[in-house]
Amino acid sequence: RAVICVPSPRSVLKERRLLDEHTRAFIARSPFLLMATSDANGRCDVSPKGDGPGFVQVLDDQRIVIPERPGNKRFDGMLNIMANPHVGLIFLVPGRQETLRVNGKAWITRDPQLLEPCVAHGKVPLVAIAVEIEQCFLHCPKAFVRSRLWHTDAWPAADSLPSMACVLFDQIKPADATLEDYERSVEEG
Repeated sequence: RAVICVPSPRSVLKERRLLDEHTRAFIARSPFLLMATSDANGRCDVSPKGDGPGFVQVLDDQRIVIPERPGNKRFDGMLNIMANPHVGLIFLVPGRQETLRVNGKAWITRDPQLLEPCVAHGKVPLVAIAVEIEQCFLHCPKAFVRSRLWHTDAWPAADSLPSMACVLFDQIKPADATLEDYERSVEEG
């Protein structure tokens, strides 16, 4: 604190324990969030979660449900939640420079009443992550302003990095597949 000082009163006063109309609206328009977890030893993971806007279900002023969509099946975040229920979420809305931060305690659910409203593309998720909110607030836009994340003119060319298929192929070095096989597999996935 001696180096960086104390937060402004507004930064402290904006923190809430419950969702209000504004935070509910932000969640309803968010197609993407980042979920931070850690295991019992403090080993961290940040997992992206996304679908159409409103994919996260708001149960009430203090609980939300995040459906688990098909992916790589690593389940790093869910394994962490089983050891340590504390999670941190950052919700993003495309084009908005502020984010919504939510912190709380999570659990994995298979409750059909919680999963049924999470149907997407005709599929009910097998599991979801429910979160009891302990803290939520809009986070200032300074990181987005500095990074120019939403300014397409600041984006690097699409081919400035190798494709995911190329990186995986180089890292794994499979003896029984070609780069074209990996490219096809990633595209199909």
